[in-house]
This record gives sequence, C-alpha cells and structure tokens, in this order.
Amino acid sequence: MNGLRVIQPGILALIQDAGRFGQHRIGLSNGGPLDPEAFHWANRLCGNPPGVSAVEITIGGLLLESDLSTRLAVTGANTGLQINGIAKPLWQSHPIHPGDRIELGFATSGTRAYLAVAGGFDIPPSFCSSATVVREGIGGLNGGRLKENDTLPCRPSTGSGCLRLAPEFQPNYCSEACLRVVPGYQNQLFSKIDQRRFFSSDYRVSEHCDRMGYRLTGPAVHAAVDGILSEGICLGAIQIPTDGQPIVLLNDRQTIGGYPKIGSVISADLAKLAQLGPGADVSFTPVSIEEAHTIHCLARDRFQRIRPSPVDPEGEADA
Repeated sequence: MNGLRVIQPGILALIQDAGRFGQHRIGLSNGGPLDPEAFHWANRLCGNPPGVSAVEITIGGLLLESDLSTRLAVTGANTGLQINGIAKPLWQSHPIHPGDRIELGFATSGTRAYLAVAGGFDIPPSFCSSATVVREGIGGLNGGRLKENDTLPCRPSTGSGCLRLAPEFQPNYCSEACLRVVPGYQNQLFSKIDQRRFFSSDYRVSEHCDRMGYRLTGPAVHAAVDGILSEGICLGAIQIPTDGQPIVLLNDRQTIGGYPKIGSVISADLAKLAQLGPGADVSFTPVSIEEAHTIHCLARDRFQRIRPSPVDPEGEADA
C-alpha cells in the first residue's frame, strides 16, 4: 500500500491511536497519546473521526516522503514544519502530493508533536488498538518505534478542504506546570506534615522521564509503610517509592504496582506534564473528585465548541 516513507525517524516516533482499553486483565498498558488534545486536533484538522491512528513524535527530527496525494496536519510541540523546504504553520492541514518531503525540526517548546493524515494511517490493530507500546512490543509497525525506510500506509485523499485552529485556541507549552491532584485513599499512609510538604513544594523533572512515567526530584515525602500489596494502577497515579521522590505514571505504565500512592494527577493536566522536558518545574495542588469531573467535562465541551477555520492552501502565508 502507498503511504509516507520514513527517511529519518527522529528521536522517537510512534504510531498511536486513542489507546488500548480493556486489556489490563492480561497485563497490557493503555498506550495512546501523551497529549490527547494535540492528538485529537491533528485528526480533526484532517477531517478524521476521533481516535484514528496518527504519529506521536518526541522532540522531533522526523523526515518523511509521500508517494500519494493527501492532507496532513502537525500539532503539539513547536517542532517547526517544512514541506519541500518551505516552512508551513502547525495546527493547520496542508495538501501533500507524490514526491513531497515533510520535515519536522527539533522542538523549541513542548516535547510531543502529532502528525495525522486524512483518513488516518491504515495500521492493523493489536489487541483492539494500533497504539504502540515498545516495552510490550505491540501495536504500530512491528511493535516498535518508526525506523528508516518504514512505510506508514494510508489511502489517497480526494478532499481538498484544509482547516486551521486559530492561534488563540492553541495551547502554550511552558517550562513549568502546576498539576491538580485528586488525593487517593492511600494518602492516609502519609502524615499531615508529609502531605503538606508534597503540596507546598516545587519539584523538578529528572532525566528519567518517558512514556511510562516521570520521575521528579525535590523534597522527599515518606509513607508509614515501604510498600503495599500490588494493585491496579490508574493513569496519573503518583507513586512514592522508598527514596521519597514522586513518580507520576503515564500511558505506558505497568498495570499493577506496590508503592504507596499519594493521589492521582487529573487527566486534563497530564498533557502539561508530558510536554515538559528534564529540568522543568512541577508543583501540585489538591482538588476533589467532583472538581476533577467538572474540569474534565468543561475541557471536553470546549473542544467540541471550538470550530476550526477553512483555509485556502494556495493563498496561505508561509510560517
């Protein structure tokens, strides 16, 4: 099948769809995009239904060559986008023709970018999803990162309409984030002093940050026990190992674990964390389950209410 051929794979590029759900019972992680908002906008700008397969690019450096006509959009981290050496704006779909070269630079803000094509990439599902989890060796192309000479299969698009998201609706990626946390039932294992220390301190993203989780460094907090019986772990759970340094677990986390958990970062804020690199500052603030539910509903409603604008690709100004 025709598609986009990988000339340079960059630092880390993975096929992701909305995620793999319902498979924790057999030990499989969710996978899926670390920044769902940017992922869904990339697909929406290409006229795709929610959740179809796209490429998540960490840091940047991806170079592709097309052998078909389609439309393409890049969202997320400010990697820069060039088509045949000409700079093009992010958060907008662009027409692509056979022989065109699509190049992403290296991120100047944010760390994760998303590349979608009209109709999505035609990737066979593994356990009901095309999401790549490298640790488990499933999803995507052969269960791993994109490599040189891989072909991302997709179908030609006959549509001609291109869309853009207005700048005022595009997220700003910063070098710090305040993450809202729902305290869990295990927070009673932490003294009032340790709880106050956790929620009033600044932490720093360490070099040990990936799709499994972000290790943070800062004032240590300790539970009354070193471990607990292993149990299921939710997305965003904040584990506190014996060294007292928090670990926020992300999409490719293990499905069970035995470290005490002081709470969970709400889903709306996990993208903020995933767009940070080593050295960035992180703080936490507690919210109730009801507040978290309201934040989630408002974010979903906002996404649905925002309407992308049509754009004439022939008359657009270069980025």
